[in-house]
Amino acid sequence: MNRNRFSRREFIGLSAAAAGASLGLKTIVLDPDPLWALPQTMAASDRVRFGMIGIGMQGSGLLGNSIELPGVECVAACDLYDGRHTLAREIVRPNLPTTRRYLELLENKEIDCIVAAVPDHWHKQVVVDAVNAGKDIYIEKPMSHSAEDGVEMVAAAKKTGRIVQVGSQRVSSVICAKARELVAQGALGDLMLVEGSLGRNDPTGAWEYPPPTDLSPQTLDWDTWQGTVPKRQFDPLIFARWRCWKEYGTGVAGDLLVHLVSGMQYVLGINEAPTQAMAMGGILRWKDGRNMPDVHCTLFKYGEVPVYLRLSLGTEMPETYRFQGSKGILELTEFNLTYTPQAGVDTGPSYYASGFPKAMRDEYFKKWHQEHDAVPGKEPALGGVSYRSASWDDLKPHLWNFFQAVRTRKPVVEDAVFGHHAALACHMANQSYFRKGAVTWDEGSKTIKS
Repeated sequence: MNRNRFSRREFIGLSAAAAGASLGLKTIVLDPDPLWALPQTMAASDRVRFGMIGIGMQGSGLLGNSIELPGVECVAACDLYDGRHTLAREIVRPNLPTTRRYLELLENKEIDCIVAAVPDHWHKQVVVDAVNAGKDIYIEKPMSHSAEDGVEMVAAAKKTGRIVQVGSQRVSSVICAKARELVAQGALGDLMLVEGSLGRNDPTGAWEYPPPTDLSPQTLDWDTWQGTVPKRQFDPLIFARWRCWKEYGTGVAGDLLVHLVSGMQYVLGINEAPTQAMAMGGILRWKDGRNMPDVHCTLFKYGEVPVYLRLSLGTEMPETYRFQGSKGILELTEFNLTYTPQAGVDTGPSYYASGFPKAMRDEYFKKWHQEHDAVPGKEPALGGVSYRSASWDDLKPHLWNFFQAVRTRKPVVEDAVFGHHAALACHMANQSYFRKGAVTWDEGSKTIKS
């Protein structure tokens, strides 16, 4: 996460807060209660020792945040690119052991768990190998590269009993927790519709990353990096921009949609795949050889409720949810939650009565007011409320929840099943896009069908 992008999100959050204040909403600041930031005395036996697999853009952030948590220690790090061995030592300590072979970390008895940030096409193998080796693992989102991979990962997690936490940090944020609480209390009434959107408008946001300048077949194990994908000649752009190609990544669905889906699942208290998905989109701006769309809009069906999620790499749009119900609307952004209640009843005589003859209309109006007008001084007030707190993009609370689970063996929220269901929505969105039609999830065969 670069500093400029974070500053822009902060600005958007502050602007939204100012807008809420101008509407006269009651604003409440939520304490993020960062237990991980409090000074703690930790016995050596209670320390959690982890191994880091993948130290690129996201992995370096996970590594840096993890070692700042109390009672957490990095034992060793792995990456197929040698330059990231140097980076890992710069982040942790000059004598940190590093390797190109992640199996060495899984064999290391000093390592309790793994934090992994590798390309999507490596997720399944790393997770399955880790849990089979007796290691708990934090794996970056989306959990899987395909529906089939996800099914295998869930089975491995259940068989071994190891903790798997997927890295969509919305489920550990205070803002989303408050939204979940309001929904559970019935603030929405009957859920009618969920909308979500997120957009970027810059080359970095569209994964046009600059490859490391010293990248070569000597500094990178290119053959291993490609995994089981049909082999290609060494290409620094594919290494740096793998999200652009379906062979290695899952596009905007796996990068951005998964955040919207996982946050939605958490807020609504659901843990299931959508029953249906219909997607449209295309490569409208970034015509650089990629085969994944840069605009992707998907209409999902969860039970009877439609969920419409929109992604774009051509227009900057803050990540936003609107949960629409019969009793009001919850609007959720990175720093803010606003609840606007709605009575859902007529506040005046029906305008349909304008088609009545005068005598009938006057009688209708009289009766309506007798039955519905409030007692003077006791008129009902529908006051909205706004909440503000720390960014839902903060990595530390989510990492802390993982390391605490490793320490206490308490289950995590975003386990393999939850992560699988969130990833399935992404895979269904991609499959609908490529198949050019609606798709469904068949739980019986555990496959996506047209």
